[in-house]
Amino acid sequence: MKNTNSDFSGVILAAGAGTRIRPLSLSIPKPLLPVCNKPIISYQIEEMKKIGISDIIIVVGHLKNKICDYFKDGKSLGVNISYVEQKEALGIAHAVGQLENYVHKPFLLWLGDIFFIPKNIEQIINVYKEKNASAVLAVKKEDDYQLLKKNFAVLLENDGRVKRVIEKPRYFHNNLKGCGIYLFDLNIFDAIRRTPRTAMRDEYEITNAIQILIEDGLAVYPAEVVLWDMNITYASDLLSCNQFELKLLGEDKIVGKNCRIHPRATISRSVIGNNVTIKYPVRIENSTILEGVSWNSKKDIISSLVTQVSVIREGQDEKTQ
Repeated sequence: MKNTNSDFSGVILAAGAGTRIRPLSLSIPKPLLPVCNKPIISYQIEEMKKIGISDIIIVVGHLKNKICDYFKDGKSLGVNISYVEQKEALGIAHAVGQLENYVHKPFLLWLGDIFFIPKNIEQIINVYKEKNASAVLAVKKEDDYQLLKKNFAVLLENDGRVKRVIEKPRYFHNNLKGCGIYLFDLNIFDAIRRTPRTAMRDEYEITNAIQILIEDGLAVYPAEVVLWDMNITYASDLLSCNQFELKLLGEDKIVGKNCRIHPRATISRSVIGNNVTIKYPVRIENSTILEGVSWNSKKDIISSLVTQVSVIREGQDEKTQ
């Protein structure tokens, strides 16, 4: 595909506080949480770079300095990164609305707290061009209704256009799930200005803004460009993402830099971050150990996410020993 960076901008929303993943999010913004020792939004930046998008805006809020300090101007990644602050957490549409004075061309938008395994992400741009669309929504066929209920449903016309989007549907209309990647032209800003604040979450929902585009007669299309995705809501979700990516990479283990691990400790199907210490010859299986952990216990680490302050096993937090 030809370089498209002169035609499109990239945007990553990374302002949320991540209250349901505490205590992790108290010190690490969700978009910086590591999957196989790389921040979630690093994957998104890499995907945009692959298709020629090099001008990227990150919308920041909670722990904004940590994100800005980590990525800086993006030069080390081969892109140009700038930052816009969302000062109030009033929803995705509100966050996108902050961009109007900074974005002057169509933009590819990613939600920074979702880990995606994309497939042919350039297809979202192809659909936009071929269909002369105002918006293209990344979608995935999802047969697990509980996962669909956490996102939004996408209903189609017979000609393939999107006719309706339903935020967190209560009923199962079909199995087409919106995945948190969008391509918008500048009409989205007019729609956002007319988007009401919802009673359900007291926020400005991007799905309502998309529905306004549809009702205005503008073309909105789907693009099946996501193989797998996980909205990281709870700490156990981060463990699932690490397990999936590790398997996708064909690796049995990944061990970070400057680790001190007992020579008789065994590691399988696990990810260990930088500067981790494992004092005793324990067994580590199906687990993720975050950066800086010192494990001074003789207990094995099985199917767990280990942070500097807690161990998450099957949804339960325990103090690190």
